[in-house]
Amino acid sequence: MSSILTNNSAMVALQTLKGVNANLAKTQNAISTGKSVSSAKDNAAVWAISKVMESDVESFKGISDSLSLGQSTVAVARQGAETVTDLLTQMKGKIVAAQEENVDRDKIQSDIDALRNQINSVVGAAQFNGLNLLSNKDSEAGSGTVNVLASLDRSGSGVDASDIGIGKQDLGTEAAGLAAGATALSAANNSIAGVGDAAAGAVTGATGAAPTVNTTIGGSAGEAVEVGTAFTIAISASATGAGSPDGSLSNTSALDDIVYVARDGDTAADVAAGLAKAFNKYVREDKGLDYEGTISATSDGNQVSITGADFTGDNFSVAYNEYEYDAARTTIGGGLEDLADISVATDDGVEAALLDIEGLLQTSINAAAEFGSAQGRIETQQSFVSGLTDALKSGIGTLVDADMEEASARLQALQVQQQLSVQALSIANQAPQSLLSLFR
Repeated sequence: MSSILTNNSAMVALQTLKGVNANLAKTQNAISTGKSVSSAKDNAAVWAISKVMESDVESFKGISDSLSLGQSTVAVARQGAETVTDLLTQMKGKIVAAQEENVDRDKIQSDIDALRNQINSVVGAAQFNGLNLLSNKDSEAGSGTVNVLASLDRSGSGVDASDIGIGKQDLGTEAAGLAAGATALSAANNSIAGVGDAAAGAVTGATGAAPTVNTTIGGSAGEAVEVGTAFTIAISASATGAGSPDGSLSNTSALDDIVYVARDGDTAADVAAGLAKAFNKYVREDKGLDYEGTISATSDGNQVSITGADFTGDNFSVAYNEYEYDAARTTIGGGLEDLADISVATDDGVEAALLDIEGLLQTSINAAAEFGSAQGRIETQQSFVSGLTDALKSGIGTLVDADMEEASARLQALQVQQQLSVQALSIANQAPQSLLSLFR
């Protein structure tokens, strides 16, 4: 049946033309934008995935900047620590030269003082954008670690940022101190246990058996100690009388005669080692080098062991005390605080300086090694982030970029289809005109 009101052929041809035009528009859009999925309506799932990945790419650009800043900061600190190591090496050479008696020790001491001042200058200047990794004297918890944003970790539950933690390595020469008026914690409230816990405990020996007493700090070697907390050892009740010199020590007169003040990041093991070192220094200054190792302290984890002389009876008494941080009375010392006491003016001073400089050198070498390791890790992470960013960009392109060869071929095919569809519609529209001949 033919009708002048309904032209089914024309409708079919028109729908075909509309479909061809829609595909042609989509292909032209892909060619002009370079994307097969340029909006959510093209492919909602793929578009959503690509947008998440694009946001990650933008985030990794910020991470790359953070790593560059961190790398520069650590590089400055490493250079500073290496320079301090070189200066300490020069100082060691001066100290070795001073071992000879027929030298001008005053001139050598002047050179040592100049090197010490230069170390202070290096440590003070080794900062980048106001951050100095060679100083760790802030009393704020967490100030001893600097976190560098390193990556984004995406999971099904969301995104977490991960950091590279860089510990400060103090190479300052300021001495730790605790001023009069500070109040010690009671035995019930402190973290000390063993001989001398907040009260004098005797170091008692017998002939042929040097006495040893043990005291622990904290519950375990790795237990964190609050920054600024001070620990002291007081000497009292030293033995006197005939035969007692081998076991006697001068009583401590100030709170900071034997003191260690915790830096941020210190553990109970660090405190124990610091107290043992301070005790040995006090013995050496009080009794001379002849007693080095005879009356001494050692640390094993968070335990401090004090050994007296081979002397019958009480050698001396020790009391360990703990003090909470007090900004007015507590001074956090530098890692090279013993540098201030180095003097080659006397024979004992020369020998003591040679002993001290070895420990100071090791401290600076360890600091430089720590910074070198951190810098290497940051550079590795920088390389990884750069490669990861490229991989993400490539993945996004695989999802949404148009295949231009395919788009070009499809465009030509659709243009031919469009022409044929227009021709078919024209023929379909002319079909009802044949009905006119029936009315002539």
